[in-house]
Amino acid sequence: MSSGEGDSFGSTIPFGDPYWYRIFQSPYYTDSHRAFRARVRAFVDKEVLPFVHEWDEAGTYPPELHQKAYEAGVYSAMWPKEYGGTPPDQVDAFHDLILIDELSRCGSGGMLWACFFTFGIALPPVLTTGSQYVKDLCARDVITGKKIMALAVTEPTAGSDVANLSTTAERDGDFYVVNGLKKFISGGMKADWFTVAVRTGGPGMRGVSLLLVDANSPGIRRTRMKTQGWWISTTTLIAFDNVRVPANQLIGEENKGFAAVMSNFNHERFVFAAMSNRYARVCLESAIKYARTRKTFGKRLIDHQVLRHKVAEMARFIESTHAMLEQVAYQMKVGIPDKTCSGMIALTKVQATKTLDFCARESSQIIGGASCVRGGPGEKVERLYREVRANAIAGGSEEVLMDLAMRQAKL
Repeated sequence: MSSGEGDSFGSTIPFGDPYWYRIFQSPYYTDSHRAFRARVRAFVDKEVLPFVHEWDEAGTYPPELHQKAYEAGVYSAMWPKEYGGTPPDQVDAFHDLILIDELSRCGSGGMLWACFFTFGIALPPVLTTGSQYVKDLCARDVITGKKIMALAVTEPTAGSDVANLSTTAERDGDFYVVNGLKKFISGGMKADWFTVAVRTGGPGMRGVSLLLVDANSPGIRRTRMKTQGWWISTTTLIAFDNVRVPANQLIGEENKGFAAVMSNFNHERFVFAAMSNRYARVCLESAIKYARTRKTFGKRLIDHQVLRHKVAEMARFIESTHAMLEQVAYQMKVGIPDKTCSGMIALTKVQATKTLDFCARESSQIIGGASCVRGGPGEKVERLYREVRANAIAGGSEEVLMDLAMRQAKL
């Protein structure tokens, strides 16, 4: 069922929401999608938007937000029912796109990633390759918002180059003994569980394994990192000093964790792409709102042709990027293999983060000095400007992803 003409939802600001929210038709969305869209928006409007500036300034958010999101049917929407998930009717990748896009209206990457998506990259390896014991140990508590989970892969000397990680896990009877450092771990200070990539074998990808680690285990030391943006994310440096992890908390098979990590990256990059494009839209919407009320030289900012052209350029980037996101979502929906989609997803993530970069700058130019102040009419643009680089680098830098896409294209 298409989004019919006359269907009206969301922002009245031009380009403030995706094309199918108000006038235009789409072949992708059904009544299930529209109902889910309304559910997520209602939650964000009530429980997140009024408080996000305060939380960002404090560098944290209330832990009960996880439970509120679960009770609203938002936190667990894309997870299996057997572990407490509450998926919508006929759930598909477009529900996932709606979830990411609507949550991103908060205009805070740190808020979004720390509360709603860190477990979205930490839990999938458990569900796809983990034993029943490992699943039962953490999945339900994480999906229902009772526990927090973070992925610990990146190291001081191994970011996108996962195959060269150096944190070790040596077998000692019924335990693995873990030693090493993990860096830039989103949500690390709040996490109850870590999905940790470790070296159990020789060099390269064939020596990488995954372990489920209790974040409060003896020998773990966490240090919060001071970051340019993403203040709420509690980005963490984690030191493992002879941490003993039960051997039955191995996720999947020993020395076969690399594939699970890399497969997980595809969805992570899709999330970053959808997040970044909505952030660009938030910047554009903020700029238009401000330009409609602020006057210079006897007329509204929006009536100056040079600024209208800036709006047009931002809209052009945002709408074309959203079309790329829908292309990816459709491939996911119809079951195109994850590996086949990786190049397309990589380019979409690059397109989205470059769009955010452009729109953060141009909206700041329109808003002017108010976009350089924490609080007030330029608050969202100021915050998102600090987060541009985090979005462009996290999940694979633009340079790494473009090279990945070209290698897959077999130029």
